Amino acid sequence: MRTLIEGAGKLGIKLTTRQVKQFELYYQELIEWNRRINLTAITDYSSVQVKHFLDSLTITLALPEEGMERPDFNIIDIGTGAGFPGVPLKILFPQPPLVLIEPTTKKTAFLHHIIHKLELENVEVLNSRAEEAAHLPLYREQFALALSRAVALLPTLVELSLPFCQIGGRFIAQKKGEIDLEINGAKKAIAALGGKLDQIKKIELGEFNDARYLVIIDKIYPTPGKYPRRAGLPKRRPVQEVK
Repeated sequence: MRTLIEGAGKLGIKLTTRQVKQFELYYQELIEWNRRINLTAITDYSSVQVKHFLDSLTITLALPEEGMERPDFNIIDIGTGAGFPGVPLKILFPQPPLVLIEPTTKKTAFLHHIIHKLELENVEVLNSRAEEAAHLPLYREQFALALSRAVALLPTLVELSLPFCQIGGRFIAQKKGEIDLEINGAKKAIAALGGKLDQIKKIELGEFNDARYLVIIDKIYPTPGKYPRRAGLPKRRPVQEVK
């Protein structure tokens, strides 16, 4: 895990021996399960360290300063797939409760397995679509931090994610490439869902050979009850296109 250790150091993170062992085990289990179910196209040892593990840890650049120490601080990862970025963050910060939402049943089986193997506590795996989970009182506007990575274009992603954020909470979307059109296209959705664009933080790490960003959106108003709309609609007809 030398690549990960060095990259994390550039983020100001000093991984403990236990954390390094957890990441090593995570890699081994990810590759083993990937032979049976489609979890990731990235399987090279060094590439997983950079493109999955280190990429997940870049979220730390946008965490609220007082956040992780608050007793009521909790996290939800929407469309987590094989656990990114939620599980690497849980390895780094064991205390905050974490909910992982993933609609694909086979992937949730892996999530249950890896949580057990890594001995992570206070993690819930929810086998559901975000459009449905966000209307449940147990999850709606209950989280200090919502995360999502490689799930959808930003106008859609805002509708799927902001309903989970409590007032004063934050949504962080991990994006890469040319994102100007996405940002402009999401402005209407951000406002409609009760959010305010705080900043777009570029990731300045030599380990990445492409442009990566954290899109940071603060939740300032309650999300209207009609959002998110029924399953599939946020993707087919994003808020920016609604007349």
